[in-house]
Amino acid sequence: MVDMERILRHPELARLELERLDCEGSLLEFVRRGWHALEPGREFRSGWAVEAMAEHLEAVTRGEIRRLLINVPPGCTKSMLTDVFWPAWEWGPRNRPDLRYISVAVTQDLPIRDMVRSRDLILSEWYAEHWGDRFEFKGDVNAKVRYENTGKGWRHAIGVGGNVIGQRGDRIIVDDPHSRESAESEAKRESTLLWFSETLPTRLNDLDESAIVVIMQRLHERDVSGLILANELGYEHLCLPMEYEADHPFKSTRFTDPRTEDGELLWPERFGAQAVEELKAAFRSKGGSFAESGQLQQRPVPRGGGMFRTADFEVVDGPAPKSARRVRGWDLAASTGKTAAWTVGVLMAVHGGRYWIEDVVRFRGTSHEVETRMRATAERDGPAVKVSIPQDPGQAGKAQVRALVGKLAGFNVHASPESGDKATRALPLAAQVEGGNVAVVAAPWNDAFFAEASLFPNSEWLDQVDAASRAFGELLKAPAPDLALQPARLVTY
Repeated sequence: MVDMERILRHPELARLELERLDCEGSLLEFVRRGWHALEPGREFRSGWAVEAMAEHLEAVTRGEIRRLLINVPPGCTKSMLTDVFWPAWEWGPRNRPDLRYISVAVTQDLPIRDMVRSRDLILSEWYAEHWGDRFEFKGDVNAKVRYENTGKGWRHAIGVGGNVIGQRGDRIIVDDPHSRESAESEAKRESTLLWFSETLPTRLNDLDESAIVVIMQRLHERDVSGLILANELGYEHLCLPMEYEADHPFKSTRFTDPRTEDGELLWPERFGAQAVEELKAAFRSKGGSFAESGQLQQRPVPRGGGMFRTADFEVVDGPAPKSARRVRGWDLAASTGKTAAWTVGVLMAVHGGRYWIEDVVRFRGTSHEVETRMRATAERDGPAVKVSIPQDPGQAGKAQVRALVGKLAGFNVHASPESGDKATRALPLAAQVEGGNVAVVAAPWNDAFFAEASLFPNSEWLDQVDAASRAFGELLKAPAPDLALQPARLVTY
């Protein structure tokens, strides 16, 4: 109980009590007021970007978020906020000294650095006079790699790939699981992804309550963030590019970026225009546009990639005129695994030399589910829409096509073998996109389509672009309007 009468008689006690209450109610306020304990010679500069990160971490504390992914440029106080102040805030101000943390980074020395700083904060005079009565460090387990407190909580530091057997945490904090060098190495990158997806989730203390927080800059389209996003692993995603892009492929669901104009800076109080230009120049000097786009914009465009520019597509409110010719092009797969390729059907239209991408159907399913969805899609499109499907070489491919045609009775189905690789097949469509001749109908599938197209041909998934290339190629052929009213027929080329 707070002795208000005693506090009112002593102004200094009143100040301490008000400060304590402010910090207990706000992680950002805790950082603001406790900053001097770790950085006495450096002023803490706040901004809406830091506020957004702090609010998401508070939501984890309240149990509203169990999986959180934050993508943010380097230098934005992410490690101090997430791996230094947040655990200390939960232990003391939130009175949860029972919480157990596993802190992970690309090498063990990085979480050790942050754990030591967090311990220094807890041992500071400022922290002790506010929350020093809530727990103490255990003298027999108080090392850099691991320390425990008298409230049964602990912190443990490991590097990516490290041994976590016997450790189960309430919070797993993953702070930059890749370095630039390890992200560029396919073997190291895949090893990190395997460890992250198969080992780390088994180290949670309570699968229903414990949380995983990943905070990092983007270094590759198939980094840990890419794995989380591509496989829809259920993470709340906070994406904070250094400069605002209205058509950025990754949008946060819980947070709305307050910026409205392209080029507006993320944190001008810390990184002004000149500082950002200097960062760009530094990144370009070694990593080119790849480094700048990934580490600053959180939109990793691979070296040699970027056949399609999102800005070259015109997003429109409605479809092509009814009189337009239409084709639904398919790229087929038959697997339900989380890392499997997608089955995709892209509906395209042409009218007056202009092209529209009107709809994208994208799913994972068994062979039967693929056939069922294709039939349902054809019925929704109507018999006037030609269906174009790929035919694998050999008798098995022919048998598959005949089975699909049987399922699509009443529709005009064309099958043809693929010619050349996916990038080669996409070149004619890319030329029309670059020329400003391709519109995309505004719809919920846009973000996933643009995310893939902007990285093509080096994106993890190529199915949507490949299906669009097939539909476009079919539209280039001479029209045969009388076939639309014929029963299903197989035409091979």
